[in-house]
Amino acid sequence: MGHIAIVTDTTASIPEPLLDKYQIRTVPYYIHRGKETLRDLVTISRAAFYNWLPTATELPKTASPGPGDYFELYNQLAIQEDVDKIISIHMTSKGSGAYQAALCGKEMAEKQHPNLVIQVVDTLNVSMCQGWIALESARAVLEGLSYTAILERIQCLIPKVRMIQTADTLHYLYLGGRIGRAKHQVGSLLNIKPLISMEDGLIVALGTARSRMKAYQRMVELVDSAVGGMGRIKIAYVHAAAADEVLKIKQLVEARVNVVESLIAELSPALGVHSGPGTVGFCFYPLD
Repeated sequence: MGHIAIVTDTTASIPEPLLDKYQIRTVPYYIHRGKETLRDLVTISRAAFYNWLPTATELPKTASPGPGDYFELYNQLAIQEDVDKIISIHMTSKGSGAYQAALCGKEMAEKQHPNLVIQVVDTLNVSMCQGWIALESARAVLEGLSYTAILERIQCLIPKVRMIQTADTLHYLYLGGRIGRAKHQVGSLLNIKPLISMEDGLIVALGTARSRMKAYQRMVELVDSAVGGMGRIKIAYVHAAAADEVLKIKQLVEARVNVVESLIAELSPALGVHSGPGTVGFCFYPLD
């Protein structure tokens, strides 16, 4: 079967203990903060970034890794770890250039190593939806599944994983140019909490709520509706500097839905920059 490696990006936001346990390699995104260029979770930590972000008057810019970043890791795996098959798992190609950059890195690496096979995967999703696909793929490697069987499992997971989240404030959507000043001012005055998800690789609005708790209750209704009364799910509760708040959602979800595995993950800075501190939500998928 050969040695299979699983690669993903820092935006998957997989907790570090799980990255280590399942030998998942990550490629960091870039964050341009003024004249500084930071590497996501390498030269900037979650804590340092989220402590600084509320003071920002202008949002940093984020950028996906380049072809050379992916080639460097693929090449390292082939040379130093005798890997001959790689599955490289990325956020939606409709919201990031990572997928295309990884395809270029794949071409470079396979030319350098004729026996190396790389499959680049577009998850059409973000955050721990991408993370679940990487995590379950890495588990499949350790279970001894074949390369083909792992790719089949991934294709089954892609349409199942779903993200729902809410931001504490519209401030970061405003700073990022995603809403105008008028909507920002009215939304802030009314304490509006937007609910968002993804469909076919694009961010979609699920509505708004007038308080955090109403937003949480609506999110729980949505996951309950998606799973059904007898359904079982795996779920990752995600947040940006809002650990206490995400525990409230966890309690609400697990009072209504049969959760067979859960984890808590904090968004990487490259994701959190767009929603801001206080963002909470979850990424889940139903089990057959």
